[in-house]
Amino acid sequence: MTERRILLSSPHMGGTERKYVKEAFDTNWIAPLGSNVDAFESQIEEFTGTKAACAVASGTGGIHLALDLLDVNQGDVVFCSSLTFVASANPIIYHGAVPVFIDSELDSWNMSPQALKKAFRRYEMKGRLPKAVIVVNLYGQSARMDEILEVCRTYDVPVIEDAAESLGATYKGRQSGTFGKIGIFSFNGNKIITTSGGGMLISDDEVLIRKALKKATQAKEPELHYQHEMVGYNYRLSNVCAGIGRGQMEVLEERVQKKRYIFERYKRSLGDVPGVHFMPEIEGAFHTRWLSTLTMDGTLGVTPREMIEHLGKDNIEARPVWKPLHMQPLFEGTDYFSEDHDNAKHLFEHGICLPSDTKMTEAEIDRVIKRFLEKVHMYQLPA
Repeated sequence: MTERRILLSSPHMGGTERKYVKEAFDTNWIAPLGSNVDAFESQIEEFTGTKAACAVASGTGGIHLALDLLDVNQGDVVFCSSLTFVASANPIIYHGAVPVFIDSELDSWNMSPQALKKAFRRYEMKGRLPKAVIVVNLYGQSARMDEILEVCRTYDVPVIEDAAESLGATYKGRQSGTFGKIGIFSFNGNKIITTSGGGMLISDDEVLIRKALKKATQAKEPELHYQHEMVGYNYRLSNVCAGIGRGQMEVLEERVQKKRYIFERYKRSLGDVPGVHFMPEIEGAFHTRWLSTLTMDGTLGVTPREMIEHLGKDNIEARPVWKPLHMQPLFEGTDYFSEDHDNAKHLFEHGICLPSDTKMTEAEIDRVIKRFLEKVHMYQLPA
């Protein structure tokens, strides 16, 4: 009999979501907007300590809208983290802008301030400074936002903080997503909390968020007839999905604790294996461990792909680390600025994401650990 599949990260309902969704049905507020949307935005504002929020249909749509709000147009340059999912950079292409990718640090796995400085110096010499910088907070950990913001302020370039993977993380006491001009969260099904699909823009610039709310609702003017004076989008979150989000916010801290517990179990059992290096938690950061990630160096004798295939044979889902965007065929020929070595490429080639599903039982965590060690010992035992 095949054992139950252990998933990487799947939706985990808390119990009250049905109440808020039923409220949407009972009041017939099924379409976008309604009391759930308003309440969900208020929950995010309160949790992050941000002045304003705009709930949207996806995190990708949120980044697209953020670039629009910052007046990114055809031919403009936008700097972006390279080690991330393609959704961080696709909206740059939507605008006809030019992506330039920035390397990671080996300790935070996030955008390298050193590589960012290189990119700014090069583009300053070209007389073509970026219109915006998209900084990604990877796998539940904030980038070194103080250092990155210092660089960007020098050139007076705004930051979009892609916190799609890091809701609940903090850096030097501040919530992830609150450092940039605009922060973006994702509530896709695999995130730490979900609305089935959805996202959120946050900012302390209330005027900017009012503009976001308008643009996300087809930019309709306050007229009796349908009047439109700017380009808009159909990006607002539905009242039904926002009801799920309201219930999920009630269990966010519990989900963070479980994610961190799963990571600590892995680290205690696998951390002393030669060649295994877990993603560090940098000084001043609180890492949610949305996914438990590690690198496997050459001394281990087994590659991440071989480990993923081995775990898969026992119905355990594991994944490679994101393939850097500067290595993707879609972005062939784009500029890329690295540190002394290509850290993003190294992390991709040696990295693996272990199951981090908050519904995992103790026995299932043990099963992952056992199968991981089984594969390692297969390679390390003498012939």
